[in-house]
Amino acid sequence: MESGDPLVSADWLINNIAAPDVRILDATYFADFTNPPETGREAWARGHIPGAVHFDIDEIADTSSDLPHMLPDSVKFSARIRKLGVGDGNRIIVYDQNRFFASARVWWMLRVMGHTDVRVLDGGLYAWVEAGGVLEDLPPVVSERHFTPRVRTDLVMDAAGLEKLVGSARMTIVDSRPDGRYFGRDPEPRKGLASGHIPGSVNLPGSALVTEDGHMKPADKLAKLFKDPKAPTVTTCGSGVTAAIAALALARLGNWDVAVYDGSWTEWASDPSRPVATGA
Repeated sequence: MESGDPLVSADWLINNIAAPDVRILDATYFADFTNPPETGREAWARGHIPGAVHFDIDEIADTSSDLPHMLPDSVKFSARIRKLGVGDGNRIIVYDQNRFFASARVWWMLRVMGHTDVRVLDGGLYAWVEAGGVLEDLPPVVSERHFTPRVRTDLVMDAAGLEKLVGSARMTIVDSRPDGRYFGRDPEPRKGLASGHIPGSVNLPGSALVTEDGHMKPADKLAKLFKDPKAPTVTTCGSGVTAAIAALALARLGNWDVAVYDGSWTEWASDPSRPVATGA
């Protein structure tokens, strides 16, 4: 059973960074369609928390899929994570440089693969700097460590499973995209995709879960955003990244069993036979 807060503070990390079992992953990622000035790896190389290795969600992914950064199988995941020096018995702290995008995704991936001792740094790199933490620009020296995958399929939703839920009340479907895309007013950033939403889903943009300074909102404020935080829930977004922020927020409210629709809207809207709703 997972319990407690899925987040840690920068002060906690400063006090525990030297512990021999702590491993730090920098999950900084910028979507191509935002035309970023640098890649996540370049941002990591420019400055990162001491000892942090970079976790690239586009590289540790099912690269045979046409969909972006889909979850890889357990064999590829364990092989890649071992090379980052992360494995059994580690306390893993994940952070990024842009408001839980995609540290929450990596947190979810590790839990899917059976690693439960993983937390996200609240506020990311900037909280670390504000708390007095130093940065380094040299890659750490890592030694491979054994990682035993124990896949939790209940944390992963696919299109076929979600199609069976449309029109039922068995699960709450939370869509974390901006409301303009959810309601069909604004175009999708990926060409060729219609905007709109999965029928029966509710809209809660990922930005609503995060404060202006990049911290996750406290539990009492998060609780007011969800109709029933403890209800069986699946989260979705554009490509399975922002959806993980909603899953992280629900874990903070005690619901650790939220599934993420990995293909999300990119997969759903690519098939014209699937139902699409627009408007309120």
